[in-house]
Amino acid sequence: MPPAPPPASRPQHWLWPLLLLLGSITLAIAWLMVALATGSQAGWMAIAAAAEAAWMLRLGTLAAGRTRIAVAMLATLLIALAANWGIAAAYIGGPMGLAPWESALRLGPHLAWTLIGLANGTAEILWLLAGLAVAWWLAR
Repeated sequence: MPPAPPPASRPQHWLWPLLLLLGSITLAIAWLMVALATGSQAGWMAIAAAAEAAWMLRLGTLAAGRTRIAVAMLATLLIALAANWGIAAAYIGGPMGLAPWESALRLGPHLAWTLIGLANGTAEILWLLAGLAVAWWLAR
C-alpha cells in the first residue's frame, strides 16, 4: 500500500482583496441603511465592520500577523468613513431629490467633514475605537 499523502496545507491565494472589497461595500451600505432607518449615526456598526474585515481577511487566506491586523484596522476606518459620507450625503441630497449615491458624488470633502463632525459625538467615537480594538483582536 502506498504511503498516505501529506495533509494539504491551506493554500495562499490573493483572493483577500476582492473579498475584503465586496464585504466592505456591502457593510458600508448596510450601515447607511441602518442609520437612515433609525435616524441615528449607528456607530455600533463599527463593531460589525471590524468583524467583517477580519473575517474576510481570514477567508481570503491572508497570513496572520501585523499585515492582517493593519489591513483589518484600516478597512474598519474606511468602512466607517464611507458609511458616514453616505449618511451625510443622504441627509443633504434627500431634500433636493437626489439619491444617496448621486449626492455622495457631489458632496465635497470640506462639507462632508463638517457634517460628519457635527453628527458624530463622543458615543460614535467610542464605538469606532471599540471597532478598531475588535479588528485588532480578531485579525491576530
